[in-house]
Amino acid sequence: MNFSKPRDRNSERDENGESELRVTDRRRRFLEDDASSEPSAPAESPNLKPSYVAELEARTEAAEKFTKEVQSRFEQLRSQLQRETDETRQRLNRAADERAERGKADFIAGLLPVLDNLQRATEAAESGSTREQIVEGVRRTAASFESALAAAGVEPLESVGQEFDPELHEAVETVPVEPEEEGKVVVEYTRGYRIGDRLLRPARVKVGRSSETMKTAGE
Repeated sequence: MNFSKPRDRNSERDENGESELRVTDRRRRFLEDDASSEPSAPAESPNLKPSYVAELEARTEAAEKFTKEVQSRFEQLRSQLQRETDETRQRLNRAADERAERGKADFIAGLLPVLDNLQRATEAAESGSTREQIVEGVRRTAASFESALAAAGVEPLESVGQEFDPELHEAVETVPVEPEEEGKVVVEYTRGYRIGDRLLRPARVKVGRSSETMKTAGE
């Protein structure tokens, strides 16, 4: 019987029949195993906040977002309102300027007949017209001017026979009168005018004073 020695897996024979020791390097496999066994990325730590805290934070974040949206919308509306206000102001200013120009043009147009009458009166005086004709021309000129003032809203002040009013009248002279005429306007030197509630100029007048009042003032 041939009892041969079993061949070691780690040994082989070469061509000469000599046994050769085979060494297996297991270090690489160990390194690969170590690399594959490295721990993966750490898992997220669990949220340790109570649920109501997380809910409050979420509500706060939502409220802040809503507030920013409201603020942004408010800024847009404010800009739009400012723009519309500026446009309205400019439109009103243009309308006011146009009204003022129209009023000025209308007033000047109303004065043109006055100029015409003055020119006619001058021509009449130069051509040797009678005194009555010249006076009539001047009278028409004054009437035309008063019509132009009335069309512009100007009103003359009634003074003679009225009680003296220092806000409407300027007393330039006094004259003795009966006691019942005390403090009344006797003569109007220059007519006063107003437009609406605004006084353009006061009337220059002579005011009556009773003899007793003047005597008391003299003493």
